[in-house]
Amino acid sequence: MRQRGATRRRPQRYSAFGLLRHGLRHDDWPRVWRTSELDRRYDVVIVGAGVHGLAAAYYLASKHGISKVAVLDKGYVGGGGSGRNTAILRSNYLTPEGVRFYERSMELYRNLAVDLNFNVMFAQRGHLTLAHTDASLRTMVWRAEVNKLQGVNSEVVSPEEVKRLVPFMDVSNHARYPILGALYHPPGGIIRHDAVNWGYARAANALGVEIHQNTEVTGITVRDGRVQGVTTPRGEIAAPIVLNCTAGWASLVAGMAGVKLPIITHPLQAAVTEPVKVFLGAVVVSGSLHVYVSQTDRGELVFGASTDPYASYSMRGSLEFTEELASHVLELMPSIGRMRVLRQWAGLCDMTPDFSPVMGTTPVEGFLVDVGWGTYGFKAGPAAGEAMAELVATGRTPELISAFGLARFEQGRLVGERGAASVGH
Repeated sequence: MRQRGATRRRPQRYSAFGLLRHGLRHDDWPRVWRTSELDRRYDVVIVGAGVHGLAAAYYLASKHGISKVAVLDKGYVGGGGSGRNTAILRSNYLTPEGVRFYERSMELYRNLAVDLNFNVMFAQRGHLTLAHTDASLRTMVWRAEVNKLQGVNSEVVSPEEVKRLVPFMDVSNHARYPILGALYHPPGGIIRHDAVNWGYARAANALGVEIHQNTEVTGITVRDGRVQGVTTPRGEIAAPIVLNCTAGWASLVAGMAGVKLPIITHPLQAAVTEPVKVFLGAVVVSGSLHVYVSQTDRGELVFGASTDPYASYSMRGSLEFTEELASHVLELMPSIGRMRVLRQWAGLCDMTPDFSPVMGTTPVEGFLVDVGWGTYGFKAGPAAGEAMAELVATGRTPELISAFGLARFEQGRLVGERGAASVGH
């Protein structure tokens, strides 16, 4: 109801040209996150402005009221692994610890658009992991039972069900790699990775967190076994807590604090095709063929494979990858042979001996790590950020991540996820 005497404001009308001109003008648009001067002291410094670092900063501010936080990145927001992955989400891992952790991340992802007031474009399409051998099929049955015990929707389906879910799939007996069945995970799907990064950055900034791009950490100061702060080209910063959330350079950053990580960095390549009418209703993964494929809402097919077999920091694509990838995808779906690949790229994956991450404290007091994510770090971002924020705020390691501590390698308590994480997604 209008107040008496108030005048009704007429909606402004634009011609087609005026609407275009108004849309292209952006001088009055508010910035998604502000640019701040770098203070000399923060309560927490987070190294890495990807999904893990931004999520940790957001949950520190939103759940624990700790907003005197600086997120530092040598590049730009989401410019590392968080912007180079293929944005597939799932929780059907092999170990109980892994399943519980990734299921929590899926719960957070499902509500993320509402929590952040930002459309992250989550599409719950289902996830198929194909089995081409009897041994692979036994592993799928194993994973399905572990998943069910943890309350995760996952089951082994027949080739006929695979054909129903993905009509373009070749499930015939005369295929070079016959499909004997698949692990079907209905809650799995895809999400828009840049939207996730921007949503977390925007929400954290609104709560007082500072995001400093183009601010490389060149040193970490440690005195008497306790972290004191970090060094950057913009000056030194004092902080009692430093959280390493980097990918690719995780071991180098940890080395600045005198912490050695059991990590080897490998490139992981991916490619995308021209857009076509959407026909692929589920994410398809083949561990035997080392390939996975999904289709975006715009119609592009996004492909990936396992990590390159050599340790490197290179992020260049290779012809060998494209040739091998194309041949394996065509063995699964011969009808897409005329589609054109538009571009390919690579990211860096920090691989641990048991294919599980490293989260928690280190021998240096105040220096925490959320690293070693291999090919599966993006899907873990929300749960990892939430758990690390709780650790920072309370000083206690949450039960959800207690199995992933650095000390497990020394104590022989490995969390073997190779059977569910040896292929990128």
